[in-house]
Amino acid sequence: MPSPQSLPLPSATELLQQLAALMRPRITPNTVLVGIHSGGVWVAEALHQSLGLATPLATLDVSFHRDDHHIGNGLKAGGRASHLPDDVAGAHLILVDDVLYTGRTIRAALNELFDYGRPAQVELAVLVDRGGRELPIAATYCPHALPLPASQSLDLCRDEDGTLAFELSEK
Repeated sequence: MPSPQSLPLPSATELLQQLAALMRPRITPNTVLVGIHSGGVWVAEALHQSLGLATPLATLDVSFHRDDHHIGNGLKAGGRASHLPDDVAGAHLILVDDVLYTGRTIRAALNELFDYGRPAQVELAVLVDRGGRELPIAATYCPHALPLPASQSLDLCRDEDGTLAFELSEK
């Protein structure tokens, strides 16, 4: 198996198309996409448009629910507010993030969601699963797996025109 450094990075545009195709059969008129700041919001915006959803796009800032912010691993609070439907009770929500790694961001997102009520169903959609889980969390929808060592970070970036692309860096 080639080393992660020699693997080509996936195309975010192609993965968005694949992710939308995976999700489309399970989307209902009441499905709400919930993007996790910031990469997850970018992905959710693209999916929302591609899937033609009538429900408003929701967003979550999970900074204050992270259990590892004290050691510098959490998302930085950026003054972003969570924007969710007035009542999430009984709703079908799909959490959207860019890269699934340890599972800590998703755990924090679930804690934030349940502060607003109890949804009927919560699913998870990500562009890439990079392995390295610390919590028993798995994506419902994921078009690509790219195992990476803990010393590397896979980041989704957005340029001025809104184009998304992945960057690999050393931590």
